[in-house]
Amino acid sequence: MNEKYIVGLGNPGKEYKNNRHNIGFLILEQLTKKYESNFVLKNKLKSRYSELNINNLTYRLFLPNTYMNKSGEAVKAIVDWYKLDLDQLFIIVDDMDLPIGKIRFRKKGGSGGHNGLKSIIDNLETQNFNRIRVGIGSPKKIRDSYNHNVISHVLGNISSEEKLILDKVYLKINKSLEQLNTKTEDSIMSELNSFNREEI
Repeated sequence: MNEKYIVGLGNPGKEYKNNRHNIGFLILEQLTKKYESNFVLKNKLKSRYSELNINNLTYRLFLPNTYMNKSGEAVKAIVDWYKLDLDQLFIIVDDMDLPIGKIRFRKKGGSGGHNGLKSIIDNLETQNFNRIRVGIGSPKKIRDSYNHNVISHVLGNISSEEKLILDKVYLKINKSLEQLNTKTEDSIMSELNSFNREEI
């Protein structure tokens, strides 16, 4: 079946809308806006859902409403409901270990300490799924308060300076997603991984 399942990670609720942790949501919301589609709540999938058709490919887009740390519950519900081959699944997630604006597309890997990815790995019982990680940079280290600093960083709002960079990233990722039926995944992976925010 010519379908791709793309899950953007984040936290539901207006208070989280522009957090760095919500980049997965923001990217897919931008894509649906372009195609004048909306997200609707699907309780059985523990997500908001939108569907697009681009280049003869059906895109099923999901924004989990489980909160980040339980993202795996929604992803497992999606995989089970659609009886997915995990090759069809793409997870979009923020990454504190990457500089702001850097993109990494991988077909498998650990959680890297990201609670959303950890929850997905735990629920699917595998690390073998596509993930597109978007750099949000790391917080300044303050002695004895690193953990608190991490939380305030990921749940902090994207600054206007960061937004200028990330808007380019969103465009690049969405352009690549739109080409999933016209380019090979390897070429898309190469383009995303070599993306330089200064080039746009």
